[in-house]
Amino acid sequence: MSEGAGSGTTGGVAGAARPPIRVLVVEDDPVAADAHVMYVGRVPGFVAVGKAHTGAEARRFLDRAPVDLLLLDLHLPDVHGLQLARTLRAAGHHADVIAVTSARDLAVVREGVSLGVVQYVLKPFTFATLRDRLVRYAEFHAAAGEASGQDEVDRALAALRAPGPASLPKGLSGPTLERVTVALRGGAEGLTATALAEAVGISRITARRYLEHLVDTGRAERRPQYGTVGRPELVYQWVRSEPR
Repeated sequence: MSEGAGSGTTGGVAGAARPPIRVLVVEDDPVAADAHVMYVGRVPGFVAVGKAHTGAEARRFLDRAPVDLLLLDLHLPDVHGLQLARTLRAAGHHADVIAVTSARDLAVVREGVSLGVVQYVLKPFTFATLRDRLVRYAEFHAAAGEASGQDEVDRALAALRAPGPASLPKGLSGPTLERVTVALRGGAEGLTATALAEAVGISRITARRYLEHLVDTGRAERRPQYGTVGRPELVYQWVRSEPR
């Protein structure tokens, strides 16, 4: 775990006069944790104050430093994220939670509502997706004082709701990204763009675009594979060592 892992400003969504929203990234995958810290630091009004790779590390951090928001992976090596949230609530910690997960179980979503989970972000996601959630959270976080009526309460809650599906880079689609992700995670030794294209049923050029997107978002890595003749071919591999 490291402190001071990111930086932010007090301008933008949180308002120039407001202190930045302090975010603790809780994610067991070091590559993903670093990417999330970087993402948070790129959103005005937010600062990544640290990162933790286990629930125990997160609890120790919260015991000694103030945090407004947890960017919380639900599948940690020592505890489920919702159980961690429950434990933190019982211990008197009141930080809000944006859950980061590949799980799509709506029962988990419902349970999270009672534990301070204000947003869910499904993996894999882009910077634009997280930025949208953080901007909306900042609007909700900034609401203070007594509401003048039902309309004002509704507006505060509506700030947390996204208007529609978060956009991917131009030319990429969510369903195809999901198929690419499943195929890549199933390739233990990694896949070339050619092999992925055959597995998913898309062109090699299209496969390469999706693979590069996964690399850019910290979900995959690439390495050269040297053959006997010609230039080395790039092999892409999912960065996690265990399924989520």
